[in-house]
Amino acid sequence: MKKNILLSIFSGLLLWVAWPPTHYTTIMLLIGFVPMLVAVENIIKSDVKSKGKKIFHIAFLGFFVWNVLCIYWVYNALKIIGPVTAIPITLIPYSLGPVLMATACWLYYRLRLKANRTISLVGLVCFWIGYEYLHQSWDLNFPWMTLGNGLATTHQWAQWYEYTGVYGGTIWIWAINILVFLIYIGLRESQAKTIRLKLIVSLVLVFILPLSFSLYTYYQYQEVPNPSNIVVAQPNIDPYEKEGTVPSAEQINILTKLCDSIGQRNTEYFIWPETAIVKDMDEDRIRTEQPYLQVKRFLERFKNGNVITGGETHKFYVNRATGTASPLEDGSAFYDRFSAAINIENSDKVQFYHKSRLVPGAESLPFGNALSFIKPVFEHLGGATGAYGMQSEPSVLYSQSGIGATPVICYESLWGEWVAKSVRQGSQFIAVITNDGWWGNTSGKDQHLDYAKLRAIENRRWVCQSANTGISAFINGRGDIVQQSKWWVRTALKQDINLNNSLTFYTEHGDYLPKTGSALAVLGMIFLLIRIKRNSRDAK
Repeated sequence: MKKNILLSIFSGLLLWVAWPPTHYTTIMLLIGFVPMLVAVENIIKSDVKSKGKKIFHIAFLGFFVWNVLCIYWVYNALKIIGPVTAIPITLIPYSLGPVLMATACWLYYRLRLKANRTISLVGLVCFWIGYEYLHQSWDLNFPWMTLGNGLATTHQWAQWYEYTGVYGGTIWIWAINILVFLIYIGLRESQAKTIRLKLIVSLVLVFILPLSFSLYTYYQYQEVPNPSNIVVAQPNIDPYEKEGTVPSAEQINILTKLCDSIGQRNTEYFIWPETAIVKDMDEDRIRTEQPYLQVKRFLERFKNGNVITGGETHKFYVNRATGTASPLEDGSAFYDRFSAAINIENSDKVQFYHKSRLVPGAESLPFGNALSFIKPVFEHLGGATGAYGMQSEPSVLYSQSGIGATPVICYESLWGEWVAKSVRQGSQFIAVITNDGWWGNTSGKDQHLDYAKLRAIENRRWVCQSANTGISAFINGRGDIVQQSKWWVRTALKQDINLNNSLTFYTEHGDYLPKTGSALAVLGMIFLLIRIKRNSRDAK
C-alpha cells in the first residue's frame, strides 16, 4: 500500500512540475498519469478488500497534491476574511476537482469489473472528459485545471486547438499516458512482442503526428493585414484600496493620463481593466453619471476612439424580472448588480456586457434555483440573494467604425466555447479585462495570461488583455505574446493588431468533443448501473 501511495504522490508532483507557468517541462504531462495508473493497476490485481474505496483514496491523494501545488494562490484571494478562516473555505476548490478526478478513476475500476482493460481505458478518458465538462458547466464551476490547459506554455504544440479546443489536448495527453502505461505493464506481464511493437508504433504516431501538424501550422501561419491601433492600460491600483481609499475620479484620471501618453489619432480602442470604474452606476441613467462624463471628456481628443472599461453597474425593475434580482429595502422595486464591461464612444450610444461566468460564492449563489426557498431569509437579513446578475448569451461590443470586440471579464477567459460564441457573432478581436492583483505576485496571474493564448489559437484572434494589477499583454493569432507588462507596474501598452473575420472549425462548432465524451460517459454509467442491478438480482 505504501508503494501505491508513493506512486500517487509522484504522479501529482510530475503533473505539477509540467503545469503552467513552468516552461520546458510540458513533456512531463505526457507521462504524469503513468505512476497513478500503475498504482490503480496494482490495487486491481491485489487481493485487498474494498478495492474501489482504496482506488478512490489513492487517486484523490495524487490529484490533491497536483491541484494544491498549482492553485495554491487561491488562498491569497480569500485570506482577507482572515488567515485562519480562509483555510477551510480554500479547501473547497482545492478538493472539489480532485474528488471529481478520483471519481473518474473509480468509475474506470467499476468498468474494469465488467469489460477488458482496453475498453475500460477508453471509458476512463470519457469519464475524465465528463468530469471536466461538468466542472465548467455547473454552478460550482472552476475549469482552471482542465488538462488541455497544460499545453499553454508550449502553445506551439497546441495549434490544432483551432479544430478541437482544449479538450483535444486532454484526449492527446491521456492517449499518450495510456500507451506508455500499456507498454510498461506489457513488460511487467511478459506481453507478446508483436503486441508490444504495435503499442510502441502507436505511441510514436500519436505523439509525432499531432505535434508535427501543430509545429507546421505554427510556422506557416500568416495573418491577413488588417491593422487597428489598440491601447491597454494597467493602472496598478492596489485591489484592497480600489474601493474607498482611492476616489473613483482619481482612478479614472490615472487611466486617462496613461492612455493620453501613448494614444494616437487613429487609436480605435482604449481597454481598461475589470473594476476600473468603482462607482456603482445606474445603467438607465449612465449618461448623467460622473465617471461616464469623465470618460467622454477624455474621448474628445480621440474622435474615433472607444473605451472598453470594467465597472460596477445596476439596473432597476418594477418586479423580480430575473432570478438574481433583489428587492429594495422598502420593497418598491427590484434590482440587479452587474460586473460589467462598458463600451463608451463619441456619441450617446453605450453598450453593456454583463459578466456571465461568475465565481461561485464570491459572485453567485451556487444552485440558486434549487435554493430559491432560502432567498426570503437572506432578504430579511439584508443580503443580496444572487450576488451578480448575468446574461444568458455572450455579446459583441462594436466601435463607431464597426469593429467588433469580444468582452471577456476575468476568469471567463477559461471558457473556450463562450468566447467562440461571441466571435461567431462578428467579433474581430478578444478584449480580456481582469484584476488579478487579489492573488498577489503568484503563478495565478501567469497561468491566467497563458490560458489566454489558447483562446487566441482557438479563434485565430488577437487577445488584448488589460489587467489592473496583473499582467497586461497583446497576444497574436497564433498565441505568441507580442508585448506584456511587468507585475505591479503602472503602464500602458500600444499595439497595431490585425483584425480577423474568418472563423475556425472550433469557433463554428464549439465544444463538440466534451459533449460527445460526456454523452459516452453517461452511457458508460448507465451500463454499469444495469449490470450492477442485474448481478444483484441474479445473486438473490
